[in-house]
Amino acid sequence: MSVEASERLIELVRSNEDISNHSSPCGEAMIGAAEGALGVKFPPSYRRLIEEFGTWDIAGEEFLGVYRTPACGTKLLGSVSVTLDMRRDHGMPPELIVVMFDGMGGVVVLDSSRPDGSGEYPVLVWSHVDQPPEKLGEDFGSFALALCARSLH
Repeated sequence: MSVEASERLIELVRSNEDISNHSSPCGEAMIGAAEGALGVKFPPSYRRLIEEFGTWDIAGEEFLGVYRTPACGTKLLGSVSVTLDMRRDHGMPPELIVVMFDGMGGVVVLDSSRPDGSGEYPVLVWSHVDQPPEKLGEDFGSFALALCARSLH
């Protein structure tokens, strides 16, 4: 269901080019480098979206993804750089992967310590203040599709 939701989100982004943006596809080498830098594997639904878009936004919902820019050279940006910064600067646990900002001072993360039978991770909001993470969804694909579909209506 989660990778299927990612496929539906890809269709949604492609059919709404007037209100969406994305960078270049993210190849296996870059994905492998990103996973190596973070020390965690990406879940299948998130992997599918970064394979397709690298990073993307639609209707005001911005996802970090994984990408590089000419100005930063080989540095992996998006989820990789933000996750590493949050770990270093705010003590974010190493099993979390930042996928977006929540707009209220927290970050939306995937918790790699709790994979389901499909290898998907729950989606949480993590804040560096003393409050427990709040669960937002069972998997990234379904969470991202629901969020984007809501933003379009």
